[in-house]
Amino acid sequence: METLFFMLAAQGDGGMGMIIMLVAMFAIMYFFMIRPQQKKQKEIQNFRNSIARGQNVVTAGGIYGTVKDIDEVNNILVIEVANGVRVRVDRNSVFGSAPTAEEAPTAKSEK
Repeated sequence: METLFFMLAAQGDGGMGMIIMLVAMFAIMYFFMIRPQQKKQKEIQNFRNSIARGQNVVTAGGIYGTVKDIDEVNNILVIEVANGVRVRVDRNSVFGSAPTAEEAPTAKSEK
């Protein structure tokens, strides 16, 4: 704070322009960087809170599976990754909804 005061005192009339420039830079950073990131985090948290049994999900490690059980107390999901193969993961490690087999794009072979 003292540095800002000395900077304004040394510049005289130009100090007001410097303050306006700093405020404008902060506003630009807020609207282009901070706000969109907060919005994205809120969407991810809402998705995690709405996960239900039978939903296809993708974990942070890239594991695709179907939610078979939810432990609300410990925030743990049991995900079935193959027939009879179940994995326990933390709810916070789930990042998105996975497409079903009908929705997934098919790989085209190149000739």
